[in-house]
Amino acid sequence: MRRVSDEQLVELIEAAIFVSDKPLSKKRLKETVLKDIAASNMRIDEAINSISEHYQVRGIQLVAVGSGYRFQACKRLTPWLSHLWQEKAPKYSRATLETLALIAYRQPITRGEIEQVRGVSVSSNIMKSLQEREWIKVVGYKEVPGKPALYATTNQFLDYFSLSGLSMLPDLPEQHDVKIDQILSDPSVRESSE
Repeated sequence: MRRVSDEQLVELIEAAIFVSDKPLSKKRLKETVLKDIAASNMRIDEAINSISEHYQVRGIQLVAVGSGYRFQACKRLTPWLSHLWQEKAPKYSRATLETLALIAYRQPITRGEIEQVRGVSVSSNIMKSLQEREWIKVVGYKEVPGKPALYATTNQFLDYFSLSGLSMLPDLPEQHDVKIDQILSDPSVRESSE
């Protein structure tokens, strides 16, 4: 195992996260970039904290999302940076947002349970599109007649909404008549994925 200084470790981790095409977990760092380097978990954590502190006063930040660490633009710059993309963010139907919110807040959940809460049937296209976006997946089957699939969110869901975990979802209001899609459309919950 090769030893590197703390500064070299910071540079290596910073560069790896910067060039990676997807969020980079500590595990993936250790299996690839740091494979031949003597770096304890504590040193890696210290390096990541150092990188994070360095970027606190910059236009980009190091953030932890569901599948690891990535650099992204600061939220406060969104009004100006949004001009870089001509295409509009996709619009999702109310049914899609309600279905996604129910899965996020009540996972694991069956399609029948979603339909029971919503009071209407869930389109196969909605479930298919959420699975194609890799925002939800089948995590098992409920032990009842018919063995319906149990759905849960994925790390890609967390990454898209810039969440490090489900605990970062906003608390549900106490009122039962508040629509779940209002929660997901809250700009403080979703940051631009571009």
